[in-house]
Amino acid sequence: MNTTTRAQRRAQQRGDAERRPWTFYALAAGFAAYVLFLYGPMLCMYVLSFQGPQGALSFPMRGLSTYWFHQLWTGSTGDIAGAVSRSLPLALIVMAVTVVFSVAAGLGFRRQVRGGTAIFYAVIISLTAPGYILGIGIGLMFNLFGWETNWYSSALGSQLSWTLPFGVLITFAVFGRFNPAYEEAARDLGATPAQTLRLVVLPILLPGIIAIALFGFTLSYDEFARTLQTTGPSNTVPIEIWSMTQNVTSPSIYALGTVTTGVSFLIIGAALGSIAWIQRRRSARAAAH
Repeated sequence: MNTTTRAQRRAQQRGDAERRPWTFYALAAGFAAYVLFLYGPMLCMYVLSFQGPQGALSFPMRGLSTYWFHQLWTGSTGDIAGAVSRSLPLALIVMAVTVVFSVAAGLGFRRQVRGGTAIFYAVIISLTAPGYILGIGIGLMFNLFGWETNWYSSALGSQLSWTLPFGVLITFAVFGRFNPAYEEAARDLGATPAQTLRLVVLPILLPGIIAIALFGFTLSYDEFARTLQTTGPSNTVPIEIWSMTQNVTSPSIYALGTVTTGVSFLIIGAALGSIAWIQRRRSARAAAH
């Protein structure tokens, strides 16, 4: 009898623990509304991009096909292929420069540097400048010196003014969690500073470096305001999309948005997968030892 009574009490306690207050459901509903507001327009765009040849820019859908995806590469709706061929190399260059300079800044600021505070704020302050105004300033500077604005020169500089501060901030956060004892152990074992950096510091910081690279790539690939006045005669993907909104009245613009978002999600997934693989590999090595 006592055993039965205890079991009933435990079951009742579990039921009380699982019974959530009304505030939980209110907050859950608010979060669901936020997610719907954030991703609902994107879902509408994805659905409408798969319309048939007679498709329009609004519901209801007219057929189901991949017609408008094929139209993107025919050149009838804009220079999509050319824009992609410029945006991808530009994003890769921005990513590489952001990683190198951010990691170098993180290594340099680990020690007390004269004027380091002023340098830090000089780097970060560009985040407070309006992107469009900064782009105009860089474009005017190139015109003043007689230099041609282009996606691989002036646009590169304007985008780095946006990605480098983020990279530096992430690097400082990553180095803040780094334990210097690993470096001391490597030096005790006879490693040179270069070997310590290459074989100890950088492998440990690799997940953070991947995050910096992801930020640099995505911020560059999607940047519009700083690139509009500096890209010159050749558009990048965001500017090409913006120009298409002025004269394209077909679902091909939705198809372009779907492709662009898919590429971004693939890159984000690859980065997160790489970080998870590195962490799993480290856990396996720790368990083996």
